[in-house]
Amino acid sequence: MGNRRKTRELAVQALFFMDMSGGFSKGSGDLFITSFEPPRESVVFFEKLVHGVLGSKKRIDRIIEAFSNNWKISRMSCVDRNIMRIAVFELLFLTEIPPKVSINEAIDIGKKYGTAESGAFINGILDSVNIARDDDEISGILEEIDEDEDYDEDIEKSRAEKMRIAEELRDAEKVIEEEVVDTGKAKVRKRIKGKAII
Repeated sequence: MGNRRKTRELAVQALFFMDMSGGFSKGSGDLFITSFEPPRESVVFFEKLVHGVLGSKKRIDRIIEAFSNNWKISRMSCVDRNIMRIAVFELLFLTEIPPKVSINEAIDIGKKYGTAESGAFINGILDSVNIARDDDEISGILEEIDEDEDYDEDIEKSRAEKMRIAEELRDAEKVIEEEVVDTGKAKVRKRIKGKAII
């Protein structure tokens, strides 16, 4: 087994770790590396795969879903989806690697770590992605994804703005309540002082 195969397997394990722990981030990847350090000669390729998938995860997931016949990425096995994330990243962004190599490596890793059906499942989706890539259909899907992400960003900004306004309102209510309490205390103090004088 070659170094690249071992590195891909380690990258799948790193993404699996992040997927199961619910934290896809560079920090999670770095934590994995401190526990399971890849061989020195493989570090660059490992980081390229893991950080590449993390940087394009939304796009990669949408592409996998687009070619998976009504399967949401969340319903796929954790092993299968992370194997495919790496392979799709390679197909789209590491053009120096022949597509057949990326696909065959993913199939073999799926057979090793996945279920009995993993190899065929992974093969079907990756073949479709590769054909679409060759026919330049992927660029249209990526444009749709980018438009959706812009829409999602607008929604997120709107939510953030609403939360900021709500926080300002809560702060204003606290100030008003404090002033009312302070005013009430002042009236009570005046009354007490008034009674003490009398």
